[in-house]
Amino acid sequence: MAFYRRITQPTHPHPGPETPSPERVASHAGVCLGTHSVVGGIAAPSAGARGRQSERAALRIRGGRTLRGRVRIGGAKNAALPLIAATLLSEGESELRNVPGLRDVRTMAAMLAEIGRPARLTGDVLHVGAAPAPITPVAPYDLVRQMRASVLVLGPLLSRYGEARVSLPGGCAIGARPIGEHLRGLEALGAQISMQNGYVEAKARQSRLVGAEFAFAMPTVTGTENLMMAAVLAKGTTLLRNTAREPEIEDLARALNAMGADVRGAGTATIRIRGVQELAVMHHSVMPDRIEAGTLLTAVGVAGGRIVLEGASLETFRTLERVVAKLREAGVTVQHEGDRIIAERGGALRAVNASTAPHPGFPTDMQAQFMAMMCCAEGRSVIEENVFENRFMHVPELRRMGARIETHSRNARIEGVKRLCGASVMATDLRASAALVVAGLAAEGETLVRRVYHLDRGYERLEEKLAALGADVTRVRSSESL
Repeated sequence: MAFYRRITQPTHPHPGPETPSPERVASHAGVCLGTHSVVGGIAAPSAGARGRQSERAALRIRGGRTLRGRVRIGGAKNAALPLIAATLLSEGESELRNVPGLRDVRTMAAMLAEIGRPARLTGDVLHVGAAPAPITPVAPYDLVRQMRASVLVLGPLLSRYGEARVSLPGGCAIGARPIGEHLRGLEALGAQISMQNGYVEAKARQSRLVGAEFAFAMPTVTGTENLMMAAVLAKGTTLLRNTAREPEIEDLARALNAMGADVRGAGTATIRIRGVQELAVMHHSVMPDRIEAGTLLTAVGVAGGRIVLEGASLETFRTLERVVAKLREAGVTVQHEGDRIIAERGGALRAVNASTAPHPGFPTDMQAQFMAMMCCAEGRSVIEENVFENRFMHVPELRRMGARIETHSRNARIEGVKRLCGASVMATDLRASAALVVAGLAAEGETLVRRVYHLDRGYERLEEKLAALGADVTRVRSSESL
């Protein structure tokens, strides 16, 4: 159906106070988002309370402190979201461990509750209740618009229940990220697709989807994950070519295979899935967050000092190979011991070039943070963004802090300065917000990072982890920082 190629992600304003929070939607859908969590021995507000507060919050950073100490890396958001969606593939009660208490996770939990699968997040454990009869295979606009990954329920719903109605996705405004490849792949598996009032309506032409061969026009992480989940209950064998190779896809494959699926080749460009009749419930621990680890490594790179990141397996360290190589080239010592990553910088920070690419290349999700670090390096560097066409929105804010950056198309040329200057800046997306925090650590004076609800979509209490490492970072109400 040719019109799928014209589908592009609609550009919506970022969720602000007028956007219904996942907690508000969840209150009508029966999802429990936990009572409290403990970070560093201090009882913290519930995930739901923090979600409501983050839209009115800012981070105040007083720069110039070196970082020393140790913190634990949390579970990966980009792995947790497809895993939560995959619990729809079985009927019983599932349990996910090492789940980060993030806004996006709460949104996905609210999505499951809306569909009819009660979800409860207690600490870092997510419990998903058994499927009632009947469920409602609909992902509503009020939730989907907050997070593009909500589209991941499309494949499991279609595979398990034979139909799905999912709103077109929202999320970070970092370029057009259409779902046309998802839809073409589902059509290849025997789905009948139509568009009605901003919703994708999908039905299996037969009682089950049917295995097929499908080649992605370009690698897409969520597209690969969606078709993997759609194919595990399809009749026959599915062969997916030109698939994304991110480690989070491998984590999803491990969980599906433990449920009884037959998925082979995850992490390569070709994945073969033999469909089965049914799957058992999910019991799985989410992989550590390589992007959180990488962000903290750039933090010690820009601020100096020595930090230890705990809970990072050798496999996690290997997923950061390209980032670690660039950090070492820039003068940061990085090594792995046991389940820890140890990073140190005492000498000068050197300018190095970086070019983003799909995994196993330098991750686009580390581009903004690495640029913030390069703003304080000696010499000139060039960063090339090859994954998204609109991912330099943090540049104007870095310039407000005294950074010397020129952009042209997909290239950013950076002339390092001795020190950035504190300023009031505004986050535009998830990784841009992390970059502004990293820059604030090296800035003279006080930096205020507003719109940190973007940060809370992908980092669990980043300010508390940085404070534990010696940074002067405090969460304040925006009204207090005006």
